[in-house]
Amino acid sequence: MIHVVLLLGCAVVIYLACEWFVNAVEWFGVEFKVGAVAVGTILAAAGTALPESVVTLVAVLFGSKQSGPDIAVGAALGGPLVVGTIAYGVTGAMLLLRKRSLAKARAASGVGSAGEPPELQRDGGLAEVDTVRLAKDQTWFLVIFAVKVGLGLVAFSLKPALGILFFATYGVYFWREMRADGDDASGEGLESLKIQPGRATPSRWAVIVQTIVTVVIIFAASQLFVRQLEWAGPALGLSPVVVALLLSPVATELPEILNAIIWVRAGKTQLALANISGAMMIQATVPSGIGILFTPWKFDGALMLAGGLTAAAVIYLLWLLKAGRLTSVKLTAAAGFYALFAAGLVLVA
Repeated sequence: MIHVVLLLGCAVVIYLACEWFVNAVEWFGVEFKVGAVAVGTILAAAGTALPESVVTLVAVLFGSKQSGPDIAVGAALGGPLVVGTIAYGVTGAMLLLRKRSLAKARAASGVGSAGEPPELQRDGGLAEVDTVRLAKDQTWFLVIFAVKVGLGLVAFSLKPALGILFFATYGVYFWREMRADGDDASGEGLESLKIQPGRATPSRWAVIVQTIVTVVIIFAASQLFVRQLEWAGPALGLSPVVVALLLSPVATELPEILNAIIWVRAGKTQLALANISGAMMIQATVPSGIGILFTPWKFDGALMLAGGLTAAAVIYLLWLLKAGRLTSVKLTAAAGFYALFAAGLVLVA
């Protein structure tokens, strides 16, 4: 019973911390003149992607020789799978819910569609999303992801050293995002900083403090959440790889999913999607670099299934973006790839 209570408690703490983190990171972008999109792809993604990176690092440094490498590799593969499927699916579902909620409010008040917020006037909230930039991020991810999956199929003496290249790749992506053209983040219309309510412009120290504290809380609560799921694995008769692929990523990716819910509710779909794509880039490089450096990085059937369905989900999203067919309903369908993985895992695990 205590494990269930801790699971629910951690979920509530993570959600509340994410609300404060989102509030802080938006003001962080304003204070330090970061591009509006980079607030999601770099600043928010760095904070929310911290748990899975640490899970991978802790597993290889402090885990047992038997299960540590399995958990590390599973976490490095499971993170992108969950974000590329469930996080996008939840974003699409939230857009649909928000559109329906506003439609009911209009009907009740007798206001026509002209009163609908611009971001919801077409495709359930995706009309103002920068699909070109999002497609570039997904293309980067797909190429890097294909390389890391390919390395899991071969064995050679120099393979561990290639982990350093993954860190360097993220460095290039970071540099590109921070230098990208676009307006800087604006404080217009932002909610007051949580720890300085009522102030039109918060102090810089308060922004930094709230950002750091919320990241620490998200990290700690996510780690406790993961430990409860690791208890659930053996209790359900699941192997370490299955726990790392199926259960742990749902916990470590909870911040990305909750951030998406919070930003969509606030009408900031671009930031929600930017956070997801930025988190995927971190997961394709940092945890993978750690895994390649410190484990044999060899894939079995379950890992290959995870890799294949992650790639399929991203290819599906790229097709929607490039064909101009991205809608809330089709974005929601991305979650179906995770359902296929869960079903397939029963056969291969």
